[in-house]
Amino acid sequence: MPEALDRMTRFSPTHPPPGEMPRIKTGRIATLLHRNETLRGYLLMSPTLAIMTIGIIIPFIILLVLSFWTRQGFEFDTTLTLTNYRRVASEPIFGALLARSLWISGVATITTVALCYPMAYFVAFHVRRNKMMWLILITLPFWTSYLLRVFAWKVILGYEGVINSALISLGWIEAPLEFLLYSREAVIITLAHAWAAFAILPLYVSLEKIDKSLLEAATDLGDGPVARFFRVTLPLSMPGVIAACFLIFIPTTGDYITPALLGGPDGMMIGNFIQVQFGPVNNWPMGATLSIVLMLWICAIALVFLFVTRKAQERIA
Repeated sequence: MPEALDRMTRFSPTHPPPGEMPRIKTGRIATLLHRNETLRGYLLMSPTLAIMTIGIIIPFIILLVLSFWTRQGFEFDTTLTLTNYRRVASEPIFGALLARSLWISGVATITTVALCYPMAYFVAFHVRRNKMMWLILITLPFWTSYLLRVFAWKVILGYEGVINSALISLGWIEAPLEFLLYSREAVIITLAHAWAAFAILPLYVSLEKIDKSLLEAATDLGDGPVARFFRVTLPLSMPGVIAACFLIFIPTTGDYITPALLGGPDGMMIGNFIQVQFGPVNNWPMGATLSIVLMLWICAIALVFLFVTRKAQERIA
C-alpha cells in the first residue's frame, strides 16, 4: 500500500510511468469549448476554412504575386513591377475584350433571370403538390455535362441545324441564318441556358418564403395582379433575384469554353485571352494580371449593383 501511494504521488497524468502513454486532459478542453461560443464556431468551421484557405486564398495570393512579375524570353523575372498593369491600361485590345465580356455576361444574366423568374413563380404559387418533383424535372437537363450542352447548342444553331432546317422547311427563309452561330448572340443564348438552373433555385426559394397573406391583403386593398406583383411579390423576392444575378454574372464573365466553341471572332471574351496566356503563349504574369483586373471589375460592378438595388428597395418600401 505505501508503494502504491508513493507511485501515485511521483507520477502525474502528464508524467506517467515509463512505458505508459500520457493521458490527455479532455475535461479542460471540453470546459473551454463549452464556455467559449466563438471558439466552438471556429472549430465547426475549421474544415471549411481549411479548404477555402488551400483552394481559394493561397491560389489568389500566388496569382496576385505572379501578376507583378514579367516574362523575359522563356523565363519569368520575379522583380515586382507594374509593367503588366500599365500594359493592360494602355493597350485598347484589353479594354475592348473586358467591355465585351462584361456586356455579354450582363445580357446573359438579365436574359436568364427574366426567363427563369416565371418558371420559379409558377412552381412557388401555382403548384400545390409534388413541388420537389417539378424542380427535379426543371433542372433535369442540367444534370448532363456542361460541354455536352454547349455542343448541343452548336448543333441547334448550326447552318444545317434544327432552327435553320425548320425555317427553310417552312419557307420562311431561303438561306441559313448566319448570325445564329459564331456570334455574340450564340454565346448569350448558350450561357443563358447553361446557367438557368443557378437562377431557378434561388428565385424559387425566395418566392416560396413570401407570406401569402400579404398578397391577400394587397388584393383586399384593391390591388390587381400587376400592381400586387410590383408592390409585393417583386420587392420581397429581390434577395433571390440578386443571388441569381451574382451566381450567373460572376462565372459567365470569365467563361472561355462557350466563346471558344460558339463565339467566333466577334464572340471572344477575356477568358479566352487569359486561357491563351496561361497556355500556348506561356505568359503567366500577364494572365494573372488580366485575372486580377477582371476580379476587380466584377467586385466594383457587384458593389454598385448592391447599392442600386438597396436604394430601390428602400424607395419601394
